Amino acid sequence: MAGVLLLVGAATGVVGAIVVAHRRAQAAADLAALAAATTLGRAGDACTAAAEVARDNGAALTTCQVEGSDVLVEVSVAGPRWLGQDEDLGARARAGPARSSRPP
Repeated sequence: MAGVLLLVGAATGVVGAIVVAHRRAQAAADLAALAAATTLGRAGDACTAAAEVARDNGAALTTCQVEGSDVLVEVSVAGPRWLGQDEDLGARARAGPARSSRPP
């Protein structure tokens, strides 16, 4: 019984670590997209700003695309390594002007 409880406790810890890592990835992606969007139209590269903010938040920028006034970014963070889990966790975000549903 003690072994089963130990296994369940360890699995719960890993699931918690995965959730925390995914939330960290999503927060880093959101902040990186916002940083990139605020630099559009100014001197400096939007993707460079996104990479710096992602790195400062413990993530690595994997893709960055500027499409008009929108910026799309994707980041990854290292996830917990347990029972063959060897992939990093990723998240995507978009930042740009709000889209209006009203016709112009």
